[in-house]
Amino acid sequence: MDDIEKPPVAPKGHHHDQIQDRLAKEEDLTPSTPVQGRRLSQIEDSDSESNQDFQDEEERGGEARDLETLSRVSSGPPYSAFSSSMRWWIVFMNCISAFLSPITANIYFPAIPALAQDLGVPISKINLTLTTYMILQGLAPTLFGDFADIAGRRPAFIIACAIYLGANIGLALQRNYAALLILRMVQSGGSSGTIALVYGVVADIAASSERGKFMGIVGAGLTIGPALGPVIGGLLSQYLGWPAIFWFLTILAVCWLIPYALAVPETGRKVVGNGSIPPQGWNMTLLDYIQSKRHPVNRSSNYPRQKLRFPNPLNTLSVIGNKDMALVLGYNACLFMGFNLITATLASQFADIYHYNEIQLGLCYLPIGGATMISSITTGYILDWNFRRIAKKLGVRVEGKRGNDLKGFPIEKARLQIAYPLVSLGLLVSIGYGWALHYETHVAVPLVLLFFIGIGVTGPFQIINVLIVDLYPQAPATATAANNLCRCLSGAVGTAIIQYIIDAWGRGWTYTFVALIYGVFSPALWIIQKYGPQWREERMEKMKEAMEKKEAQAREKAMVTTEQVLTDVQPTSR
Repeated sequence: MDDIEKPPVAPKGHHHDQIQDRLAKEEDLTPSTPVQGRRLSQIEDSDSESNQDFQDEEERGGEARDLETLSRVSSGPPYSAFSSSMRWWIVFMNCISAFLSPITANIYFPAIPALAQDLGVPISKINLTLTTYMILQGLAPTLFGDFADIAGRRPAFIIACAIYLGANIGLALQRNYAALLILRMVQSGGSSGTIALVYGVVADIAASSERGKFMGIVGAGLTIGPALGPVIGGLLSQYLGWPAIFWFLTILAVCWLIPYALAVPETGRKVVGNGSIPPQGWNMTLLDYIQSKRHPVNRSSNYPRQKLRFPNPLNTLSVIGNKDMALVLGYNACLFMGFNLITATLASQFADIYHYNEIQLGLCYLPIGGATMISSITTGYILDWNFRRIAKKLGVRVEGKRGNDLKGFPIEKARLQIAYPLVSLGLLVSIGYGWALHYETHVAVPLVLLFFIGIGVTGPFQIINVLIVDLYPQAPATATAANNLCRCLSGAVGTAIIQYIIDAWGRGWTYTFVALIYGVFSPALWIIQKYGPQWREERMEKMKEAMEKKEAQAREKAMVTTEQVLTDVQPTSR
């Protein structure tokens, strides 16, 4: 299966006939609901644009130079049939969803002493809930990512949120350590399940040429959580008690789930294609479902019902088994581990040096939190700009509406070029941060350095997140789950040993070591840029051969079944 972002295109001479044939087929599927009607009108508008593009090309006397294997023909259906306003609505809801997992993990930190006191257990036992939380945070997306690629995004989102909601209510009501330990794991399974989904949704609705800005906005929700979580948690724990933290998360989940269930459409490309195929019952929004009961939608037999199977977490491991993906995921895990070690130890180090209380410690997370949000959004727009720049340099017109075929396009170069200066910045300021803490400078110095750490480390992290989806377009949620598994495992190992390293080496050398991790493994980025395109083509060719073999076996099995039926019918007819 090729990493193609648009369907096969007919030759120019058949452009008009192709459009007429497709519109004739869509007339048989004319939906009665307003939402489906809007999707159909968007496709017709895109066809008008296709005709205009074709005429413009003829007036210019030909097209710009193509890459040998990069299709640039502008005909065919759009990459996404959703309107611009609907896409922004989907991205906004995904940004809120992405915010749930990190804030859930970090809002808990200020309440640890109070929980230990109320439950009558040592802090070391409460810290064990952090370890189990992170383990489930790595494992849950492997199930939800594969399930979302099979059944669609909406069922996976709703199931994950329902689990998360139930766990929060239980945590708010429990007064027992065993219940805390178990429910915290369940809470992690629900909240972290959405991490694999949010980037998959962006891949569903945005072509590579404009994917950066959307993923940057979604990534902002993911990166701002660790900064706001401790602030909110400290305020709630100090003034309302630790149960208020979980009631707050319950309210937040309900406020997200209601509009999502009502009005956020299914985007899974295996279920609704580019958004023009009417969804099945469990993939419909509640508003669409009510409308379909009043005015049934004619779902053509050309679009069979999606067959479900139990999610296979081994599909996530198979992603890691590819050379290009292994390098990408490995370096991203290094970035996350370094960033996580800095944020995880921030409160304890500032408490020892500056003797701050819980609220003051929470406020110290704001500089790095604000920087991560700025970096994530800004980097997304820069990625789109660099994609267009390289495409122009190669003489390839960017297909924003229909998406470019990435076969032969140096997508690795287009993404990673932006990462090199940011990695250098992150390395230098991380070293400076460690020695600022070592010499116990004025608090303004480490806070300023934390801001630039947020810029220099979060930027490359976000860039690689986008590249992961580009490299695995056929199952973006599963690829994101693999990314989450690698980063959570590395984060768990790092947080387990970081305090021992600080005690043995001191603050300066510890954070210098963390920074050098970025530098020592940074040649992986150059290797990916140089050899990644070749590895990607080899991987796609193998997948294509496997798919063709599977289809051939299915056809052979169908022929055998048909022959058996005919054999059984002939004696009966006699």
